[in-house]
Amino acid sequence: MVTENFNRTIDIWINELNQYEFNQLCTKPAPGSWSLGQVYMHLISETSHFVEQIKICLSTNNHATEAAADAAIVMFGNNSFPDEILEGPPSNANTPQPEHKEQLMHGLLRLKEEINSLAASIANNQCKGKTKHPGLNYFNATEWLQFAEMHLRHHLRQKQRIENALKIKYGGTLSI
Repeated sequence: MVTENFNRTIDIWINELNQYEFNQLCTKPAPGSWSLGQVYMHLISETSHFVEQIKICLSTNNHATEAAADAAIVMFGNNSFPDEILEGPPSNANTPQPEHKEQLMHGLLRLKEEINSLAASIANNQCKGKTKHPGLNYFNATEWLQFAEMHLRHHLRQKQRIENALKIKYGGTLSI
């Protein structure tokens, strides 16, 4: 179920990428905000990190008794990030613009392929290892996958806000 949810959500990002011109992907709706391209770059980078955490969890029993933070337990129970704009780490200010649209498509497709190749291992995981999230404590492989999907879905709200701003900027001619 978690893998199917991930596939459904990443497919939204993949399918909607085709609807944008490259210049639209690189347009910031306001100074200091991210462009859609930067959101895609962030998602690819962060999800790649989550995939690495999954791989570690699948190969060890380290930290098996450690717990997630209360806020993470609530998020997992709700299967959603809080419905609010969240302040990320200061490093988010350095999120680059994509070099080209194909870079984004390749990154998304690679992540989908990696998750699907790990799906059986996650479902049948004999290792009970966990790795530490910087603010939410310890997650196992299944939780990292659920977190990755929730993160992708959370940013759909940001995508909608950027699209709305760009429609105004382009006089309603945004090709979405």
